[in-house]
Amino acid sequence: MAEFAIGEAARHSGVKIPTIRYYEQIGLLPAPDRTEGNRRLYDAPTLQRLAFIRHARELGFEIEAIRALLTLQDNPQQSCSLADSIATEHLTQVDQRIASLTALKNELVSMIAQCKHGHVSHCRVIETLSGPPIALS
Repeated sequence: MAEFAIGEAARHSGVKIPTIRYYEQIGLLPAPDRTEGNRRLYDAPTLQRLAFIRHARELGFEIEAIRALLTLQDNPQQSCSLADSIATEHLTQVDQRIASLTALKNELVSMIAQCKHGHVSHCRVIETLSGPPIALS
């Protein structure tokens, strides 16, 4: 079975070396085999696990959700109801972020529209970003 040094594992998986070490430290990856010189060696299943983690992180899943999903992946005979629940909860969080970003976008559009071709002294962008006056005592 092919084994890869950490640099090769990083290139193949798209995960940076410090992140690979971090995933080992927090238990998302098993402790790798080591050479006589104490260099880490990763096998193909570990690279697949790294790719799974990277993809889940790209989709915005939190570490604990990924940990739970990996546990499910390691035990494929289980019901996928927990995976569905994790994905549903994540979807709810994504929907909330979309709503928040939409509100932010609308506020920015409004600020820009109110400020077009005016003077800085009446600029809604500057006014909004300045916030309320600070009370000095």
